Amino acid sequence: MRSLARPPRPTKPLPPLAAFVQSMGYVEVKMRWKKDASFDAVPVLAHARDLRPLAALARLLSPSPTPVSAVSKLRRSLETSDRRVASFLRRFPAAFVESVGPEHNHPWFRLSPSAARLQREERDVFAARRADITSRLRRLLLMSPARRLPLTVAQGMLWHLGIPEDYFKRPDFDIGQDGFRILTTGDAVFSEDENHGKELGLIDDGKDQEMPLSVLQMGAIRRFGSAEEVPFPLFPSKGLRLKRKIGDWMEGFQKLPYISPYADFSNIHRGSDVSEKRAVGVLHELFSLFVTCSAERRRLLCLRTHLGLSQKVHLVFERHPHIFYLLLKEKTCFAVLKEAYMAGGHTSIEEHPMLEVRSKYARLMQESQEIIRRRRSGKPVQLDPEDQESEDSKGINSAAIPS
Repeated sequence: MRSLARPPRPTKPLPPLAAFVQSMGYVEVKMRWKKDASFDAVPVLAHARDLRPLAALARLLSPSPTPVSAVSKLRRSLETSDRRVASFLRRFPAAFVESVGPEHNHPWFRLSPSAARLQREERDVFAARRADITSRLRRLLLMSPARRLPLTVAQGMLWHLGIPEDYFKRPDFDIGQDGFRILTTGDAVFSEDENHGKELGLIDDGKDQEMPLSVLQMGAIRRFGSAEEVPFPLFPSKGLRLKRKIGDWMEGFQKLPYISPYADFSNIHRGSDVSEKRAVGVLHELFSLFVTCSAERRRLLCLRTHLGLSQKVHLVFERHPHIFYLLLKEKTCFAVLKEAYMAGGHTSIEEHPMLEVRSKYARLMQESQEIIRRRRSGKPVQLDPEDQESEDSKGINSAAIPS
């Protein structure tokens, strides 16, 4: 009798792509946000929301009175937190001095002597430390696989890198001496935006050059003598307790291979823990290049596709609270690299040359708050001796101008 059983089918080998799929050990990390008052006490972080528009207005105004109409229409590009630029200028009397114009009683503003000194100091620091500051922009381009970025994206990163925001517009800066060039694509002629269709690249395209070591790799060499194992420095917040399964996952996460932000990542499977560790390493290196080692979280999304990061890269900050801190300020969220503020001298992150200038701007904003409090309470306002002397000379000069 003929058997009804079917003969076994010969087994076929798995295709190469299926044989080398990386396994995922994804753990759903949901942690309650924990406030850390130590970060709120840092002036350059506490005033981060208004620091950039204040510095931009300081560059636009001059020590001589200027009508507010000259800058009032720039509110959208300045991104001031107030609806009107005049209201924003009045919030910082230590930086901007208000007066009445010669006609129609329109408000005029000028830089205070302290703000004018900071403007000169900012220019002097960039001139003296230009190579160090612009090298950070070069490292940012080297982190991109294409070794270039759209000019609009690079323009948005200048403030964080400590480079003047008119760096690409002023011919006297001569970006070629820093190793940069601007490339124009074919669709640039069809747009009204002057930066559309333009890219910032390197003159040497990063070829035949040894890639730099990341901050984490330099830290591992300093601590262990080699970069074979590169763990992330962890700084737990006080009172933040993790579930046991999350703690175990973090221990395994530290043991995963470290991928340098400057290395090729095309063979890494998206969605794996190795891919997430690379994303954390890229953000760690990116923040170490910034002046304050912090940035508004939404502003980093423009770098996502150019640095090979996933669409949900913003969740990295929430999944790694021992590495990043989320500072909630004035209806926005700033991400801060903890190592820069909590490691003390045990870090390979170099202090940015422009950090002291930014800190002085923040102190000027604190002085403005004190001046407003004294005015409201009727107390006399105490000015810096140099500012008082300059105020007296301004009063003598303005007395000779008919109103």
